Amino acid sequence: MAGNREEAPDYGQGVVITDDWPGYDLSLFMYPQHYYGDLEYVLIPHGIIVDRIERLAKDIMKDIGCCDIMVLCVLKGGYKFCADLVEHLKNISRNSDCIFMKVDFIRLKSYRNDQSMDEMQIIGGDDLWTLAGKNVLIVEIGTGRTIKALLSSIEKYKPNMIKVASLLVKRTPRSDGFRPDYAGFEIPNLFVVGYALDYNEYFRDLNHICVINEHGKEKHRV
Repeated sequence: MAGNREEAPDYGQGVVITDDWPGYDLSLFMYPQHYYGDLEYVLIPHGIIVDRIERLAKDIMKDIGCCDIMVLCVLKGGYKFCADLVEHLKNISRNSDCIFMKVDFIRLKSYRNDQSMDEMQIIGGDDLWTLAGKNVLIVEIGTGRTIKALLSSIEKYKPNMIKVASLLVKRTPRSDGFRPDYAGFEIPNLFVVGYALDYNEYFRDLNHICVINEHGKEKHRV
């Protein structure tokens, strides 16, 4: 019967955090003392991040199936997400001989202080020609114009497949409508730090994803 037909899963939806979500009080969690007074609240605790990434890994393996994968990690913000995701992918495929993963890195710079710059800087990528004919999984922390610039560059080298896994999808008026193939969380238009997301290179050592306050912005402004 048509009513019993199972719809294809939407891996790009992610866990939706609403605009009115108050977050978690900082006093409930451990975080580096040198950031005391710099944060508003915890948006996503580290434990929830880790559990969600494990689920993403299972979804990716189910969707991509048996094939070699070239994982392209977008630095610097994506390195923790990529490391945790690859570890889960390896654990899932440990008993399979048909999965081989190789990891490469590229860096995109798009922010100065808390403002997104009009010009995207793509650092590295001189060896993108090696992606020709490969099954490419781009792993990044958050989507936007930066990832579209990277996709445009990669497509010129004619890979066999390109999939994008993003930990965060931000609802913002400046969004161009791009949706990743696999999304961890959909969040409000907030400037967040932690879990390798930085503000002028600070807060990368924060395990939770948090909202920075005005004092924190001013303290670490360049």
